[in-house]
Amino acid sequence: MSDERPKTAPRFEDQFDQRIADAMMKSNDKPDGLPGFLGARFVRFEPGRLVAEMEVKPELITIVGALHGGAMAAFVDHVMGCVLYPLMKRGQWAATTEFKLNYLSAVRKGKLVAESTVIALTSRTAVVRVDVENEGRLACVAQGTLLVSEPPAAKEKQ
Repeated sequence: MSDERPKTAPRFEDQFDQRIADAMMKSNDKPDGLPGFLGARFVRFEPGRLVAEMEVKPELITIVGALHGGAMAAFVDHVMGCVLYPLMKRGQWAATTEFKLNYLSAVRKGKLVAESTVIALTSRTAVVRVDVENEGRLACVAQGTLLVSEPPAAKEKQ
């Protein structure tokens, strides 16, 4: 993955909360839930960008010898949402409303490296793109829409 943000990507430096990014990086120490099962780990957070990786585990390989598409989709969905948390107000949460994946090449071994980039972010929605590489080649591209929700207490005040 490139270390440079695409020239067309919006800038999010003003709303990026490094403390939230650091706290999310600490989750690598004790991963649990689906990210723990998958072995998904955050590598780098930047304003509007997240790089994560996942080792391809034997239990995620299908009978035909390739990574199950659902495992790739779960990894993509995870990084698609997580890239937003350092950009949102405290207490807000993101929920994927739809996403599309294009599987470009079979994944049989090695490591997946996902780069999640925020394409657009409003007070209610976000559009995020994810590129996933395996063994030096692009294995999957995805794009999704996420709903940005207020905490229940904030909704009641409206």
